[in-house]
Amino acid sequence: QAHLVESGGGSVQAGGSLRLSCVDSGRTFSLDAMAWFRQAPGKEREFVAAIGWTGGNIHYADSVKGRFTISRDNAKNTVNLQMNSLKPEDTAVYYCAARENVVVVTTPDYDYWGQGTQVTVSA
Repeated sequence: QAHLVESGGGSVQAGGSLRLSCVDSGRTFSLDAMAWFRQAPGKEREFVAAIGWTGGNIHYADSVKGRFTISRDNAKNTVNLQMNSLKPEDTAVYYCAARENVVVVTTPDYDYWGQGTQVTVSA
């Protein structure tokens, strides 16, 4: 059973950076597709970034392209999201997700989810 735990959230001013990490302490996810989603107050959960099991096949939402970078370390069961040039509209709860499938998708069709970490960007 997967147990995804996110960390690295916090408050930052616009233009700043944060690095989110997600560790799966319940299982080995080396073959899984991994992703980050986010949900702002009053809005639906939206896709942010996804990565295939080899570290390739990377996808980003248009709103974060060029600013966010997703990466993974299968030896450490960790997936990271480096967020630069943050904007107030990036404010949301960020969720890590794992999919028991090598196919990377940008829809919320993931099997396991973390509890989320809050990111707040002030103007």
